[in-house]
Amino acid sequence: MPAAPVPVPDAHADSVAAAQAAQLAAHQRDSALQSIVRPHYRGGFDGIPVNDSTDVSGTLQGRAVMEHPATTAATPRQHSLLSTTTATGLWLGAALMVALSYRGGYKYIRNLKHNMVSVRRRENMFEDHTVNETRILGALIANTCVNEGLLLYSALDYYTQLGSLLHGIHSALAVLLLVAVAVVFYLGQLLAYKVVGYVFTDRVNSKLWLDGFKASQSLLGLLLLPVTALALLNPAHASVWLWLAAGLYVAARVVFICKGFRIFYEKLPSIVYFILYLCAVEIVPISIVVVCTIKLCEHLLS
Repeated sequence: MPAAPVPVPDAHADSVAAAQAAQLAAHQRDSALQSIVRPHYRGGFDGIPVNDSTDVSGTLQGRAVMEHPATTAATPRQHSLLSTTTATGLWLGAALMVALSYRGGYKYIRNLKHNMVSVRRRENMFEDHTVNETRILGALIANTCVNEGLLLYSALDYYTQLGSLLHGIHSALAVLLLVAVAVVFYLGQLLAYKVVGYVFTDRVNSKLWLDGFKASQSLLGLLLLPVTALALLNPAHASVWLWLAAGLYVAARVVFICKGFRIFYEKLPSIVYFILYLCAVEIVPISIVVVCTIKLCEHLLS
């Protein structure tokens, strides 16, 4: 029998098969890498439909389009006195004065409640204002005036157009001016109370009345200290802090007026004089201060 023919290797077929094998290996390698790198749940977990614009024909047809982005209108940045060196310096300086004077005058702070409400007539030959008491009283009154001035500026900034106009180079001068107004207002009240006490009562009752005024103003400044800090740190809620400060001021005035009524009330006709006192000394001066403050700030802008 003749021998079977031996097949001759085809070099071209071998090269094609090798190329196909290489392509298959490369495809398997890419598939393995894609299964590692690409997340298995592109649209979420199981049961959540895939919403990928690159899937299914590669077009955006049939996809949800957000025509109006859900945004809010931009609001202007609220100016804060915290960026004014004069305001922060005055507030910190007033608080530091109270802290440094506390060690020598803590007895006066401890007796604030007694001085605000007590009307007992007692003469003590050893009773006198010491240097430490005078120092702590001056620090407390200065703290009250500083906080009132800063809150006045916040009120102008919130309720009128003057605050926004005073921002910049005028803000420091306006703060100093309003603190000066608070100081003048306190001294004017003190002088008026001395005159009223000298005319309508004796020296002991007049001293009791003035002690009540000083104590009420000192305590008011301590209570306004954190309120002013909140107004400086969070001017966006200025209305809340201003109403809180107004409530504290009214409460301090009511306590002082009640003490004055207990001192000056003797008979029924004295009520008429007391009503006149309320109008002339308690209500009218505040209205004058508000009008003068607005006029002075307008003068700064002229």
